[in-house]
Amino acid sequence: MNTVAITCFIAIVLLSLAITWWAARHTKGTSDFYAAGGNITSLQNGLALAGDALSAGAFLGLTGLIFTSGFDGYIYAIGYSTGMPIVVFLLAERLRRLGKFTFSDVVSLNLEETPMRIFGAVASLVVIAFYLIAQLAGAGALIELLFGISFKAAVALVGVLMICYVMFGGMMATTWVQIVKACLMLVGGAVIAGLVLQRFGFDISAILKTAAQTHPKGAGVLAPAAASHAPFSALSLALALMFGTAGLPHILMRFFTVPDARAARNSVVWGTAFISTFYAATAIFGFGAIVILAGDPSAIGADGKVLGGVNMVAIHLSRILGGNVMLGLVSAVAFATILAVVAGLTLAGASAVSHDLYARVVLKGHVDDQRELKISRIATVVLGLLAIALGIAFEGQNVAYMISLAFAIACSSTFPVLLLSIYWRGLTTRGAIAGGSAGLLAALVLTVLGPSMWVKVFGFAAPMVSLDPPTLISMPLAFLTCWLVSRADRQGLGAGRMPAAAA
Repeated sequence: MNTVAITCFIAIVLLSLAITWWAARHTKGTSDFYAAGGNITSLQNGLALAGDALSAGAFLGLTGLIFTSGFDGYIYAIGYSTGMPIVVFLLAERLRRLGKFTFSDVVSLNLEETPMRIFGAVASLVVIAFYLIAQLAGAGALIELLFGISFKAAVALVGVLMICYVMFGGMMATTWVQIVKACLMLVGGAVIAGLVLQRFGFDISAILKTAAQTHPKGAGVLAPAAASHAPFSALSLALALMFGTAGLPHILMRFFTVPDARAARNSVVWGTAFISTFYAATAIFGFGAIVILAGDPSAIGADGKVLGGVNMVAIHLSRILGGNVMLGLVSAVAFATILAVVAGLTLAGASAVSHDLYARVVLKGHVDDQRELKISRIATVVLGLLAIALGIAFEGQNVAYMISLAFAIACSSTFPVLLLSIYWRGLTTRGAIAGGSAGLLAALVLTVLGPSMWVKVFGFAAPMVSLDPPTLISMPLAFLTCWLVSRADRQGLGAGRMPAAAA
């Protein structure tokens, strides 16, 4: 048991609970619960966006990927960084001008409301489920390593705290927990990067040269080898990472928390700056860890594998660099990271159930704020319990990779429908649902049949589909289906068949 780590954990939990208590006193209606009343400044929202993006995958999973794969692992950081500017140019201002709460609010404006809200809620929940799996798997591994408790108990602890934050604090609590966590991540990342650089005389080239000499791949650790071995999978991954951000429900909700469209744009500029800075530091973490952890029995087991799994590379690195104090601080930051992100994800999922399905589909908008909030809190508990079960089932998966699967599903379902509903007046309801459903089902089926699940989860010897992730097929399929079905609807107008909705 690490006394410093335990103390830091308790401090983080108490701080986040204090924020939740404060936020609960200021959460009076659905606008406060879903969008923090629209009173978050651009700088605050930029930090919160960075908090959403800098998840367990960014800190734990990405460092582990660079440690094992070198530059091939760092490609994830490049993809994550390019995704946020795409959101700026395509969506941020337009979403804020609409003044709604959720993805479904936007796509149902010019299309038939009930079917679009059902599709939007289902697609959002699937994306959120994959993202939650990654976060809770990382949380379980972290707490299991530090405290010696079982993985299942660790995941359950994070899940219970997550439920508390969302049930009582809503978007206000989630935003401020994200802001605090983003500040801790940026400061902690700067300290670790500084300590790694100090070991190599503040010479980045020395880190890379020594890593190439230490890693089993040799100089290949500095080259993008995966792209040449599997070019279609590499292109598919790039598409998922670049466009997936624009389809993530918990990211899209952030644009409704600021006062106006200009603040939405500025908040993404701030967020991109913070995110890019941290991702640049992850290269120092990962390549430095290749050298610093090599041969250290406290980090590498007799079988040559990282103790606690590859997701714990950053934690071992911090302990070696700064002892138990740094280990405690970094572990607390990682824990805060996971808590904040899962809270945002759960809030997005709860809003899909309570706002989109219950309030708008079941009751057709005839519901008061208090009743809708009650349903949202019930949905939070159900989603939290489901997330705990899924997190336990996917024990041992690399969290950065699991997040890439969530991105692949998002850019194949929610992103095409959202983009076309905003920019193409020819989109019809049938076209949107057919295209979004085709992309969603293709992404899910191909993911299940691919290496990530067919081999690593189900235990088969070889995947039925080698493309991993399946974005190269599923995203174009979604756009093409939207276009074809919408065109068919429009052409059927002259023959007496009305399109599902006027654009």
